[in-house]
Amino acid sequence: MKNEKKFNFWFSAILLAGMVAIAIYSFVHEVQDPQTRLLMQVIATLAAITGVTNTVLSANGSIWTFLFGLIDVVCCSIVYLDSGIMGTFALHAFYFLPMQFIGFWQWRKRGAGDRIEGEDGRSEEAKVKASRLTGMQWSYVLGAFVVGTTVAFFILRAVDAAQLRAGAIDGVDNAKILLDASVVVLNILGQVLMSFAFAEQWYVWILVNIFSILLWTNRLVSPEATSYTMVMLVKYIFYFVNSLNGLRIWLKLSR
Repeated sequence: MKNEKKFNFWFSAILLAGMVAIAIYSFVHEVQDPQTRLLMQVIATLAAITGVTNTVLSANGSIWTFLFGLIDVVCCSIVYLDSGIMGTFALHAFYFLPMQFIGFWQWRKRGAGDRIEGEDGRSEEAKVKASRLTGMQWSYVLGAFVVGTTVAFFILRAVDAAQLRAGAIDGVDNAKILLDASVVVLNILGQVLMSFAFAEQWYVWILVNIFSILLWTNRLVSPEATSYTMVMLVKYIFYFVNSLNGLRIWLKLSR
C-alpha cells in the first residue's frame, strides 16, 4: 500500500510539473508574438494547469477535483467559444459547470472528503467509494453514445451550414464536426459516470482524450490555429496519460 501511494504521488507530481513547465514555456514563447492576444493566452494557460490538476485529483478519488474542475470549466468555455468549437463550448458552459456542484454533492454522499484514520494512525482524507456498471447499464451507455453522437453531428452541421451561408466561415468541415459531436457526447457520459462514482468513467475519458487530441491536432494544422492551440493539444495528451492511471486506481477502488 505504501508503494502504491508513493507511485501515485510521484506520477501525479511529474504530470503536474510537466504540464506547468510546458504551459509556462508556451506562454513565454507566444507572448513575444505581437499578434498574440495576452488575455486569451493567460486563460488557456490557466485552463491547462487547472485542468490537469483536476484530472489528477479525480484519478486519486479526491473531492478537491471539483474546485479545480470549476476553474477549468470556466476557462475552457471561453477558449472553446473563441475557437469556434461551439458544441464543446455549450457542453462546458451549460453542462459541465452545474455538474461540478452535482458531482461534489454525490461524492460527499459516498464519503469523499471525510477524515479517516490512515495506516500510520494519522488522519487523512477519505477517497470516494467507487461503483461498477452492470451489463445492462453498459448497453445504455453505448446506446446513448451512438444516438447522441448522431443527433449532435446533425445539429452541429446545421449550425456550421448556417454560418457558411452568413459568410462567417469558409466551409463545412465534416471531420471536425464529427469529432466535436463525439467529444460532446462522450464528455456528457463521462461526467455522469464520474459524478456517480463509476469506475468505468475512465474508459470514456480515454476515448474523450483520444478524440480531443485528434480535434486539436486538426485545429493545429488548419488556418484557424491560434497561439494557444498547442497548449490545449498538450493538455489533452497529459489528460490521456492520467486517464490510464485513473482507470488503474479506480478499478482498485471499486473492489
